[in-house]
Amino acid sequence: MTEDKARKTAIRTRMAKTGESYTAARRHVVKSKTKQGARQDVDLGKSDETIKRGSGKSWDEWFVILDAWGATKRSHGEIARYVNEKHGVSGWWAQTVTVGYERGRGMRRLHERTSGFYVGVSKTLPVGAKRLSEEFTNTKKRNRWLEPGLLRTRTSQPGKSARFDFLEDDSRVHVYFVSKGRGKTTVSIQHERLPDQGAVEERRSFWKERLGRLAEQLDA
Repeated sequence: MTEDKARKTAIRTRMAKTGESYTAARRHVVKSKTKQGARQDVDLGKSDETIKRGSGKSWDEWFVILDAWGATKRSHGEIARYVNEKHGVSGWWAQTVTVGYERGRGMRRLHERTSGFYVGVSKTLPVGAKRLSEEFTNTKKRNRWLEPGLLRTRTSQPGKSARFDFLEDDSRVHVYFVSKGRGKTTVSIQHERLPDQGAVEERRSFWKERLGRLAEQLDA
């Protein structure tokens, strides 16, 4: 979809919402885009190429459409449902579009979600996915590289994922395991419900150091 087609979609969206004529709706959409610009110069989370491949539209196209719909006055859930239901974008990509739009319009800061701030850290290690997941879910093994009593398991799928309460505060840790071939797995840690940006950087350093410990343990 070109930006011109995105603009036409935005015009039709406004017409349905307000009952305006095509000319009146077009005038509003063009004026809004001129006033606001395509987006603020911030990290939207995904490149233009990636978001177009995943959602079918570029960032500029999404900003035209969502501005016309009045997304700046909508909740996160309302925007995600609109992108999903009205534009046929799958759930994960609808969330990605929504978060990027909220960042671009100053509605959300980097690393911020509705539940608080989050940080992601990943590392590829020379073991299989099932073996690596045991390093997190088996308490005895985990205590060799992570402080005892820091995590409490909520759910786990061997070789795929695990979720934990982080007992030092009221945050959550989600861990995902992706096989990269025989004897190699990438572990991705998402630490969520953090209170502020400072906690983001603190937990980023924390998990990088602990995953380094885990790598040393596996080598040993």
